Amino acid sequence: MSRAAYLILENGTVFKGKAFGAEKESTGELVFTTAMTGYLETLTDPSYYGQVVLQTFPLIGNYGVIHSDFESGEPTLKGYIVREWCQSPSNFRCEGDIDAFLKSKGIPGVYGIDTRALTRIVREYGVLNCKIKYTDELSEQELEEIRSYKIVDSVENTTAPEIERFTPENATHKVVLMDFGAKHNIGRVLNSRGCDIIVVPAHTTAEEILAMEPDGIMLSNGPGDPSANTAVIEEIRKLAESGVPIFGICLGHQLLALSQGAQTVKLKYGHRGANQPAKFLETGKVFITSQNHGYAVVSESLPDNAKVSFVNGNDNTCEGIDYTDKPAFSVQFHPEACGGPQDTAFLFDRFIKMMDDRKNG
Repeated sequence: MSRAAYLILENGTVFKGKAFGAEKESTGELVFTTAMTGYLETLTDPSYYGQVVLQTFPLIGNYGVIHSDFESGEPTLKGYIVREWCQSPSNFRCEGDIDAFLKSKGIPGVYGIDTRALTRIVREYGVLNCKIKYTDELSEQELEEIRSYKIVDSVENTTAPEIERFTPENATHKVVLMDFGAKHNIGRVLNSRGCDIIVVPAHTTAEEILAMEPDGIMLSNGPGDPSANTAVIEEIRKLAESGVPIFGICLGHQLLALSQGAQTVKLKYGHRGANQPAKFLETGKVFITSQNHGYAVVSESLPDNAKVSFVNGNDNTCEGIDYTDKPAFSVQFHPEACGGPQDTAFLFDRFIKMMDDRKNG
């Protein structure tokens, strides 16, 4: 029989469930994702650094654990909350179950919680800090520690430790991928389009990147408050002035905007899931996208050389930016989504065309 486990929110609300995964106490920022599939992408997405992830879909783990679907080498989330986890997964690629995986990675999980009620609390009050415990006793000091929890140094703890290179056969373009906590599938998609990829750590300078003579620069996704990365933002500003085509995704989208003088804001509970509508303003067409972010670019703060290209279909927040004076654009959602819709994968083709146009003069 599973041990009792408790999820305690910073407002004092307590949810009783059962333990799975690693049995250890853990404090983090509670966020929810509405994705119905792609839980392996969620578990291994570095953008969840420092967070306790709540799955709204009631059954998780039905196709087990498949290592080739991972989006990073190691998961960085602080905890995992589900209504029910599948103890007998069925898939011809299955290599284990979620419980064993969480145990091996030292990540505590709680199941048997009313995830619908918990999600409604986050939607009403916004993102809340929380703690996974194995007793419902909580001192005032411990509650204050939960309330004061902050995610810090997120990019520093998820970026690549050193330069890596991934070269496909018959490569036609050289792309430097600035890794702020990049998902593996960004590289896979670029490789499939003939791009020789050089992955560089987030602290790499503009001068070092330009010395590699790239045809294009990709700014990856990643976790945390974008405005905290002041040194990175300055290097991106220099890269934007170089004339080398730039494509930013998620955190990369936010950092590029900040480098041009725009502002970002923390959302009440963010956009996380594989069913987020993004409206393309040029045509009015709405795409269903995969998203995972808690911050957004403030559209009204954009400089004269930038225009909004996509908006969120639910709250009208900025989902994409085109820069009119340089070969650069970015989107808040994930066009490379592996577990989610791939409706916007054509944006990678746009990036390829920008590199071709620059080569051909």
